[in-house]
Amino acid sequence: MALPSPRTPLVRTSPADTAPSGAARTGAPPAGGARARRTPARRLADRGLFFAETLRTFRTTGAVTPSGRPLAQALAAPLAERTGRPRAVLEVGAGTGAVSRVLAGLLGPEDTLDLVESNPRFARVLAADLRADPRFADLGERVGLIAAPVQELDPAARYDVIVSGLPFTNFHPDEVSELLARYLTALGPGGRLTYFGYRGTTRLRAVFGSSRSLARHSGVVHVLDTFQRAHSVGCRTVWGNVPPARVWQLRAPADGIPGPDRTERP
Repeated sequence: MALPSPRTPLVRTSPADTAPSGAARTGAPPAGGARARRTPARRLADRGLFFAETLRTFRTTGAVTPSGRPLAQALAAPLAERTGRPRAVLEVGAGTGAVSRVLAGLLGPEDTLDLVESNPRFARVLAADLRADPRFADLGERVGLIAAPVQELDPAARYDVIVSGLPFTNFHPDEVSELLARYLTALGPGGRLTYFGYRGTTRLRAVFGSSRSLARHSGVVHVLDTFQRAHSVGCRTVWGNVPPARVWQLRAPADGIPGPDRTERP
């Protein structure tokens, strides 16, 4: 399957306070600088940053802690299926890189990975990791950071796998519909999209939310159900995450043929 290359510059402007030196998409430099794996202190710092950003921007952050490894592995599942050809991978809402590091570890020798993160504080953390963490640095120019909203991506870019960490249930139904349609358009024929939602959010909103919030949430659930019925190829619950999360996998149409109906795996 021949796809237009997504490795051209996708965005040419970036938030002023991100670490990259001007271009929003910054590839990791060649190995040779300070390189170190993450320490317990660094993981604790990431959790602290997530909690602070949740308090500051809950609508776009949507979580109080980075995704756990079981959830990250479930989101990265399409990459475990080897195709024998180079794959282009996109992660939207990369945060501090919890899922990004799992994706990087599953890349084949010619695969590429683009990380999208519009929060400037998270983007600074990711930019530093592209240089210091060997899981990224060893990939060189095959991994890059796009410090801008996903809406600013080059509409001509195409990917084989898209992983979304955006908190859909915090958005308006029209925003979710637009995002999912954009993802499916950005996927090549038969490409895979994975995303997740925390279990129990409907019950929590029914108890603690306003009637307007509950109506908006119900609208989002309806949008998600519509896309899932048309394109889902799998759904599983990750009980080992805190809180437990449900991961959906959607497939872009291949030659105009929609994917099978959704299924629930234990």
